[in-house]
Parts: sequence; structure tokens; C-alpha cells
Amino acid sequence: MATFIDVNLVKYICGCGKKKPVCKLYLCRHCLKIRCGDCVLHEVDTPYCPNCLENMPAAEAKLKRNRCSNCFDCPNCGHTLTTRATSHAVSNPEDPNKSTPKKMFYMACGFCRWTTRDVGIADKPAASGNWEDKDNSHQKRILSLLETYQQIAQKEKAEKERKKYVRRRSYLTYAAGMDKYGMVSVAAKRKGLLASPSTGGSKDEDTIISPVEPAETVTTFVPLKDEIFTQELHLENMAGMSQRHAPPEFQPCEMTDLHPLHKHLLIRRSLRCKQCEHNLSKPEFNPISIKFKIQLIAMSHIPEIRIFTSPELNFDKDCKVILTVCNPTSYNTNINLTTLEGDTQDDFSNSKITLPKDTIVVSRRDDAALYDVGSQEQEAQKDDPSVIAFRKANKVGFYVKVKPQVKDGDIQVSFMMKHDYHNTAIALTSENQEPQVVWLEQKVFVNLGPLQTKK
Repeated sequence: MATFIDVNLVKYICGCGKKKPVCKLYLCRHCLKIRCGDCVLHEVDTPYCPNCLENMPAAEAKLKRNRCSNCFDCPNCGHTLTTRATSHAVSNPEDPNKSTPKKMFYMACGFCRWTTRDVGIADKPAASGNWEDKDNSHQKRILSLLETYQQIAQKEKAEKERKKYVRRRSYLTYAAGMDKYGMVSVAAKRKGLLASPSTGGSKDEDTIISPVEPAETVTTFVPLKDEIFTQELHLENMAGMSQRHAPPEFQPCEMTDLHPLHKHLLIRRSLRCKQCEHNLSKPEFNPISIKFKIQLIAMSHIPEIRIFTSPELNFDKDCKVILTVCNPTSYNTNINLTTLEGDTQDDFSNSKITLPKDTIVVSRRDDAALYDVGSQEQEAQKDDPSVIAFRKANKVGFYVKVKPQVKDGDIQVSFMMKHDYHNTAIALTSENQEPQVVWLEQKVFVNLGPLQTKK
């Protein structure tokens, strides 16, 4: 029976010093450093709707409050609403005794079965939408405050620009009026002292801020009705906290006041290295495409180390552990494993580990070799059975000895992995240039799990 081993038990260290699994890291092919999501620059490409996949400019998304105008979410459970068709009998104006069917549309949730009919929203003759939004009673007040704050921001910006041109008063400005031959004024004009912009300000800068009606302090509250103490409370008719906070401008208290919510837009973003400013991940312009223009995830370039089976660990005894290394590149990779000593040692490791001294050669990735049982390339490798446990395609299993030094908790070890990497970013295909071979070092941290309990 196969044992499931979590990939988060083996972690690599990134450029900012954090330990993360290789599936959450990126490799910059220009500065040859491993980056995580915290040590890269996140750039916004364009917002898009996750339902209809329509992308829009950032300015348009800001005007629509980062919501899609055509897609809606269920106010009850949050799932996407779908449009359903139905027929209504409409009386014929020519013959009142006859009725003709008319196609109408309403929205329903496929998860909780909530519909727009539950809150009294009438069916629409078109499936495209035109669903009316609930009016906000405080919208005029909010718009007036926003307009006032924009005027204040423009005035403060104009004052900052005005202070840039204010210079120290020079003696030439006084001497220009007392000069007999006018030479001082000529020298001042050449230096730009008398030709500097006026500091008095223009009419555009002196913006008149429109007065805002002050807010009224609430001193009295409407008393509660006597029915609230005598009438039975039905919790199924009351809205929950998440349902109230979903529309912050309304915050409905009862289920009958829930209205469809416009779907939030998502951000299609690209990642850039902070050191060399090269792109690490850049998606296609079309949100429907699942491919990437640039996708330098570390799993496609760095050998991945995993735990093969759950080891049996005993305190202060040498235990054999099988680790696997997988080569994702299209070139054979040489791997050397060394222990961390001196300045490279850290507080993660709590046990001793004995690593193989020989270089481990891992074959290149070949999708066809996965179906080839007896490969010539595998037979060409003369492996030491005390070091290599098995070899299959681009994966190699090897033995390490671990001696636990703690009686409680998980057994953790760390070591240094040095491997060669064929940098294809520098090679030019037009000149048939061979890729540059560089040696990279990665710190690997392995959590082997708890000790073997005695029965």
C-alpha cells in the first residue's frame, strides 16, 4: 500500500530567507536566484470577471467599483447566479379572451436554490440583464463628501507646487531698482531670479471649496416596538453576519431584503524579480487562456527532493531513509549533497545525517521514457546498490542515514544540494550557441516526521 507523503515536508530557502516548498518558488534565469511570493514584485495587468472572463481597463473597473455589471453572486450563499427561463401567459390585446405565452427570465442559485422571486424582483423579458440595483439613500451624501475631498486634495497639491518656485530673496532684487545703468537687472534676468513664476497664485489654483452640510448628531432613537418582546423570533428569517456585510451600503437584517450582488473582479497579475527586474511569470492577455508567456516556476528548473516512504526512526540509532530526486530539465543533471557546517548551519536541524559522497547523475526528462521499462540509458549507469535504491526515468532514489538526537517532536535534517543548471536564457538559438552551464546551491530542509513509538 502506497504511503502519501506531503510535499511541504521538504522545503527550500528562497532569496529572502524563508523556507517554502519548491512548488511555491520561482527561479530567475538572469540572476539565478530562487524567489518566493514575498520577494517578487506583483504587477497588475488588468482586472477581469471570473465568470464571464471579460477584461476591462483599470479606470473602467474603478468607475464600476471593481464589480462586473453582468454577473451576480447569490446574497444567501455567495455562489454565482444563473439565468433561468420561464413562460408567462400574457393577454392578447386584440382578443382579451385569449392569452399568448411570453418568455421571461429570472436568476437562481444552483447551490441553495435562492431566486430573485424570493425577494419580489420581477422577471425580465431579456436574459442579458438590466436588473435594477437597489437605491442607496446615502448616495448623495457620499458623493458630496467625495467631491469636497477631491477639491481639498487639488488645493493642497497646488500649494505644494507653488512652494517649489518660492526662492530665497536675493539682494539683486533690491539692487535692481537702485541700479543706475540697469546692469544688475540684466544679470538677474539671466540668472532667472526676476523671471521666476509669480507666487501669488492663479484663479485655477485658488479653488473655492464648496461648503458641505455638517453631519447631524443623533441624540434620540426610535423606541422599540412592544411586539419585539412578545412576538416569537424566527432565526431562519434573519440574515447572518456574512450576508449583512456582503453589501456594506445596505446591511439587510431580514432574508426578504437580500438582493443580488454584482460579482467582484479579479486581478490578472505578473511577477517580476526585485533584483534584476526580469519577469518571472506573465500570463496571456486573454483570461480564457491557461498558458503563460513566461512561467519560471522552480519545479521546472530545480531538482525536486521528496521523501519516498515514511521512515522508521529510533532515538540515537542510525536509520536508513530513502529520498528521491527528480530532474525536470531536458539535460542530465549532476547532484552533489553536502552537510551544512560553519556559517551555513542553522537552527532547523536537530539530528545528524550521513549523505552519499559520490555524485548522483539524474537522467533528463523524457516523456516517452516513462513507458519504456528497459531503457538503455538506465542500464548504462553503474550504480552502487548501497547508495542508489532505484532509478526510473528522470527519478532516482538514494539512501541517507539519519541519527535522531531528540526524543520528542519531529526529526528534522538539513543539507546543501549542489547541481549543474543549463541556462537557456543566455543562449542564442539563431547563432546555435550552447547554453551556459552554471552550478547552483540550494539549502534543503527535510521534516522526516516523529520517532517510532514503542509498543
